[in-house]
Amino acid sequence: MTSHQPIMTLEELRAFFDREFPQIHEGGRTYHIEAIGPLSATMRMDYHDRHLRPGGTISGPAMMGLADLALYAAILAQIGPVALTVTTNLNFNFMRKPDQRALIAECRLLKLGRRLAVGEVSIFSEGSSDIVCHATGTYSIPDRR
Repeated sequence: MTSHQPIMTLEELRAFFDREFPQIHEGGRTYHIEAIGPLSATMRMDYHDRHLRPGGTISGPAMMGLADLALYAAILAQIGPVALTVTTNLNFNFMRKPDQRALIAECRLLKLGRRLAVGEVSIFSEGSSDIVCHATGTYSIPDRR
């Protein structure tokens, strides 16, 4: 893990999500892993009515799900397909109302240890550089012995 290069390819990670979490695509595919890199991942959530709250804005729970998935993707890209890696903490700051278009989540891992990973996610409306949501999260990584 010291090289910080992903050990899963983008296609392997996408196949893992499709196999292990087909429910995230129920009603149509809206979550997409766009890129992975050293200690990072980028995800996209297509704009869709099912992600809206009253008033026509993208809901907080939709942004929370996107951030959580981005953290999971960044971690698994680094450690491999360890399905039982789980969220232990998430913190969200909603900065501004997102536009009615796709959201882009850029995740960066701040710490990747044997048992814990800590990362941050910045979410943007597609085409904008203004952060609509900032999240931090911690994941527990199971013993892989």
